[in-house]
Amino acid sequence: MESNTRIKILLLLSLSIPLFCSSIGVTYDSNAIIINGQRRIIFSGAIHYPRSTPEMWPDLIQKAKDGGLDAIETYVFWDIHEPVRRQYDFAGNLDFIKFFKLIQEAGLYGVLRIGPYVCAEWNYGGFPMWLKNMPDIELRTNNEVYKNEMQIFTTKIVNMCKEAKLFASQGGPIIIAQIENEYGNIMSHYGDAGKAYINWCAQMAQAQNIGIPWIMCQQSDAPQPMINTCNGYYCDQFTPNNPKSPKMFTENWIGWFKTWGERDPHRTAEDSAFSVARFFQLGGVFNNYYMYHGGTNFGRTAGGPYITTSYDYDAPLDEYGNLNQPKWGHLKQLHAAIKLGEKLLTNGTVTTKEFGNNVNLTMYSNNSTGERFCFLSNADTSRDATIDLQTDGKYFVPAWSVTILDGCNKEVFNTAKVNAQTTLLVKKQDEHRSAQLTWTWAPEPMRDTLQGKGRFRARQLLEQKQTTLDVSDYLWYMTTVDVDESSSKNVVLHVNTSGHVLHAFVNKKFIGYQWGTAEEPEFTFEKPISLKPGTNVITLLSATVGLQNYGEFFDSQPTGIVGGPVQLIGDNNVTTDLSSNVWSYKVGLNGEAKRLFDPLNNSSGWRTTKQLPAGRRMTWYKANFKAPSGTDPVVVDLQGMGKGQAWVNGHSIGRFWPSFQANVDGCSETCDYRGAYEADKCVTNCGYPSQRWYHVPRSFLKSDTNTLVLFEELGGNPHNVSFKTTTLDTVCGNAYENSILELSCNQGQTISDIQFASFGDPSGKCGSFTKGNCDARLSVSQVEKACVGKDACSIDVSTRTFGSADGCGNITKRLAVQVSCEN
Repeated sequence: MESNTRIKILLLLSLSIPLFCSSIGVTYDSNAIIINGQRRIIFSGAIHYPRSTPEMWPDLIQKAKDGGLDAIETYVFWDIHEPVRRQYDFAGNLDFIKFFKLIQEAGLYGVLRIGPYVCAEWNYGGFPMWLKNMPDIELRTNNEVYKNEMQIFTTKIVNMCKEAKLFASQGGPIIIAQIENEYGNIMSHYGDAGKAYINWCAQMAQAQNIGIPWIMCQQSDAPQPMINTCNGYYCDQFTPNNPKSPKMFTENWIGWFKTWGERDPHRTAEDSAFSVARFFQLGGVFNNYYMYHGGTNFGRTAGGPYITTSYDYDAPLDEYGNLNQPKWGHLKQLHAAIKLGEKLLTNGTVTTKEFGNNVNLTMYSNNSTGERFCFLSNADTSRDATIDLQTDGKYFVPAWSVTILDGCNKEVFNTAKVNAQTTLLVKKQDEHRSAQLTWTWAPEPMRDTLQGKGRFRARQLLEQKQTTLDVSDYLWYMTTVDVDESSSKNVVLHVNTSGHVLHAFVNKKFIGYQWGTAEEPEFTFEKPISLKPGTNVITLLSATVGLQNYGEFFDSQPTGIVGGPVQLIGDNNVTTDLSSNVWSYKVGLNGEAKRLFDPLNNSSGWRTTKQLPAGRRMTWYKANFKAPSGTDPVVVDLQGMGKGQAWVNGHSIGRFWPSFQANVDGCSETCDYRGAYEADKCVTNCGYPSQRWYHVPRSFLKSDTNTLVLFEELGGNPHNVSFKTTTLDTVCGNAYENSILELSCNQGQTISDIQFASFGDPSGKCGSFTKGNCDARLSVSQVEKACVGKDACSIDVSTRTFGSADGCGNITKRLAVQVSCEN
């Protein structure tokens, strides 16, 4: 017995050793995230699992790793996981457990931002609508009903992670977790209750016992041991509220989101790198790009209101998962340069020297070994600088840039000197597939609503999102009014609405429509109408375009025609207020209820006519198509359509609104990266559809016949709708002397032709390069030798490769290259 007991004890100990050894310790101090005793700086990037598909996840994760990231961060989205109270969904692209396991398999860490309020330009900030409709609830404050629901959901997510052993303390990938989100930005509006709430959040999170650090972003008074962190375009001046906490940049806004009616925002590679380098120069420990891959707001997940279906964000990986070059490559090189100094950055002695005119040298050194690592920054917005570091050399530092010096005497990177390739992507028609689609159509059945027949009644104008429970964008408001002959003429229908789109009908006749904007969602609709003596039916269709997702008390922001007033204004401004009438209501469209978007639905309502109706409001269109061949991302071109929603094989690919054109002003062919970035700087797409192309993930498609269904709300023409692929067409490089230029095509492509090559002082940009005053004679031949016929090549940009370039003098020469890629 004694021997058997000893054997059992030894067996139990042996079984416990792998579990113990697999545990990953995560701690920190002011200079490092400490993982299993190793002092680290962390590069992280946001990739939101529901804004892509499980089939895309491995490629996105690998490209993030190839780009030099250590970690991937994501929110958890309460509304899609618990659409009905206590009914959960974690299937398909909602399987965040699988997402984190793939992150771990790739050898990366994870950052879990539970919130559960997320903002994220996501519908209603990620809150499920049933939450708002609970009795006596107030969101994001010291309210017992809300806190109870928040704790239940947070605990649910934590327990799922524990069961899957996802926390680093269990050997999993998740090294950091977040509770709440940017509450400090709006906390003052909640008074003492807000302060009590944030203290409760910290205590509740700590009680989850996950064995890794918790963070609170934008929360300067975050209770200990919460780590408060910074969000923004620049966080180099941020200081944590505890001197023992690491300096963390949880959202480095790498671009910006887009709204309907707005232009495409772009943040340059130079300024993005400047923000990161300055942050680490001044003691940064953790940088997370928001976003690293923005993706797509599938279904009705876009918030706002008026946020587009595309959530590209000008991220290093574009909406479809392509490398956004040169941003991806430039940041990759930055990460590698900063990592050279990781040991000194996390454990060295810091000294600084000012040269005037916003030029500063920051040195990290080890006094025992003599090792050094330096950042030489020029934060001036216009004046370049040449700095003489005596025995360590002389360095040219352009305005608004940071030079990284390995050993403090060798330039390994400058944020303004982009040596990464630029790629030009094109939308290409599959030559083996016909662009022309054959359509059937069906009118949205509206006989009931135009007659004023709804499902329930109220003697008031109801708030839309709480009435619909946000199961549809659409809510019908219907009432009747009796008038005599003298009151039936010269009447104006006046409707005050909190948005976002309004369609009006009187006695079954369409009167008109109107919409607001992201800045002013509320608007007044006024149209002259014709009434008849006797009973008249007024039908108003209100449509939302994503619910408010940010701001104090954003959850109470009204939508729809709530409160009105709805009035009839006659001669001499005689006004009849209909707001307190008996109103009949109906949620959603009949076509939605009949599931006309589902190709498996055998509805007999579809029509085939010689002349496909175009410009027709409230109409459903359906067409079959073959998937484009190959593996390039697929998009559907909806130019010519008005506004509505689209489905492929029953999968919603989001709202479309190509008739809403972007502002015509503010775009420029050039972009000066110098100076603080704002969302209206360096914009493109002026005067064109806010969004013309809509992502159709390959996993939504079948090998044989596929079905596209469009619901057109305003009136559009589907004749020009077509499917295309997003294909890499042209690759350019514009690298400085004494660097290595790497060029690569997409998988399956090779470099077929050198369209331009000049080592000297070329000018222009990708697609329009021209030779300058000096040009090395071997420019083209050497690039051809290195690259043609290969899928990737590396070029030593120097006189060793190209020979001298006569007439250049003492300037720093550059190599400009443009090549074409072919399958």
